[in-house]
Amino acid sequence: MAYDEDLADRVRAVFPAAEAVTERQMFGGLAFMLGGHMFCGVVKDTLMLRLGPDGARRALDRPYVRPMDFTGRPMKGMVFVEPGGLHGAALRHWVDAAAQYARGLPPRQPAPPARKRR
Repeated sequence: MAYDEDLADRVRAVFPAAEAVTERQMFGGLAFMLGGHMFCGVVKDTLMLRLGPDGARRALDRPYVRPMDFTGRPMKGMVFVEPGGLHGAALRHWVDAAAQYARGLPPRQPAPPARKRR
């Protein structure tokens, strides 16, 4: 299992009401998309969040939060929240913050169809 399915179910349970959220396999885990923008996800047993540069900087002052880093270089505006920081109302808080950031992004244009390689 590449991601914690129980955590993914808990995240789904706190999604913003009446908004179309889609799912996509990404980053070796599961990403959740809002308006075509990735806003949160689950990688192993950790919550991945897109909060933007300012939101991520503020989040890093909180316990259980670390920069999102796959390659030795942190991804700007993104953080991981470890399982210890996802109890009670905290999970909803994090998901709501990421959804709020995604709502402020410009609409995504559909990607052109992939061309077949010969």
